[in-house]
Amino acid sequence: MRTVLVTHVTQYAGPGVVEALLRQGVRVVCHDASFQEPAARDRFRQEHHGVECLQSLDPSTLVAELEDRAFSVDAVVSNDVYPITPRPIGEIAPENLRDTFEAVFMFPVQLAQLLLPGMKGRGSGSFVFITSARPLRPEQGFAVPTSIRAGTTTFALAMAREVAGFGIQVNVVAPNYLYSEMYYPRARFIDDPQGRELIASVVPMGRLGTPEEIGELVAFFASGRSSFVTGQVIYFTGGWP
Repeated sequence: MRTVLVTHVTQYAGPGVVEALLRQGVRVVCHDASFQEPAARDRFRQEHHGVECLQSLDPSTLVAELEDRAFSVDAVVSNDVYPITPRPIGEIAPENLRDTFEAVFMFPVQLAQLLLPGMKGRGSGSFVFITSARPLRPEQGFAVPTSIRAGTTTFALAMAREVAGFGIQVNVVAPNYLYSEMYYPRARFIDDPQGRELIASVVPMGRLGTPEEIGELVAFFASGRSSFVTGQVIYFTGGWP
């Protein structure tokens, strides 16, 4: 059975990705900060029949737990998140810059470093990095997430070239205007008519993308069904910008 690791499963693209992968019949191994609590792990397993939940947080202990539980990972969905605090460049707090960098750049890079040797040994594997389409049109106040997400995208493209000879795919899905409670919460952008109008004014499709839609896209890249596709950035934006 194919095994896919998904990070931060309760946030960003995670919910849609998990459901799409389960429909494919693969083993979905889930990471999330909330899984430090046994009750949260149990609740997630009950709501998503068939998943495996890890309790580790950082990449090194996460990979150690995978090894302890004899999970050989065929694909990784790096769905990494950090809250956005809009600030003018002159008011960016160094700790916010560092924390964002650690969460959405260092975490996926370190995880890739740790899992690549096993994939190289098997001669196959797939990485899908969920980054952001914000670098297509940088906005005032969003310099930190925009620049760091761009760095993760560029890292993924460099990695794709480096590991292609080992039969490993690396692709990027870059969303913007995707419904998630962290970035585009339902109360503000779906339930509120003014919020819906704002989204319709900037997104050609007139709405937010859904978890189900991005889930199907990511699941395809994680499936290995088209293994010649690598080094691609797919913008999930409803036609924006």
